[in-house]
Amino acid sequence: MAEVAKKENAWSMIKLGLVLCAYAVVACTLLALVNNFTAPKIADNQAKKVSAAMQEFFPDAGLTFETVNDYKAPVVGAITVDEIYVAKKDGKIVGGAAQVTGPTYDQGSILIGMKTDGNVTGLKFLKLTDSPGFGLKANDSTFKLPNGKTFYGQFEGKNAKDGFTAGKNFDAISGATITSVAVSSLINEGTKNLFDYFKQKGVEK
Repeated sequence: MAEVAKKENAWSMIKLGLVLCAYAVVACTLLALVNNFTAPKIADNQAKKVSAAMQEFFPDAGLTFETVNDYKAPVVGAITVDEIYVAKKDGKIVGGAAQVTGPTYDQGSILIGMKTDGNVTGLKFLKLTDSPGFGLKANDSTFKLPNGKTFYGQFEGKNAKDGFTAGKNFDAISGATITSVAVSSLINEGTKNLFDYFKQKGVEK
């Protein structure tokens, strides 16, 4: 009897393992199908956000926007410069934008626009998954700092040549200092690479 019970227990464990394996296969298949269906839409939405942001960063008439293919940004820790875009007037580079992703309190992806002289033309969040009510204030158009500006809006018009330091040349969000400082790290990395690219092209002022 004991031997029979052992065999039954072993078979039960095998059946359970097979069932779990089948569930895992089905789940992975469904996830792959969902990803194949949603990935193009997500990429398309991202491209539209970038295009709209470039129009806001560089609203002058007669400008063209291009994705940079002749520059590879170095990886710095967990921060990556995903793409660099340039704005051109009559074929000459007048500014650009860097799409940067990295850790915030959780994770963030920004697009930072800048003229060739270092003047920041705007900042847009493409993604931010920080804490609601705290870190997400960085991307909240209704949240205003004591200076009357949004967190992301305060960078426009400032020069990036000296970098950005919380409390020195930009205001952090009270209760969300980690997010604020982390976003400045993304900005600094993005503008640094824009300066490097402008210098490479001989257009840095």
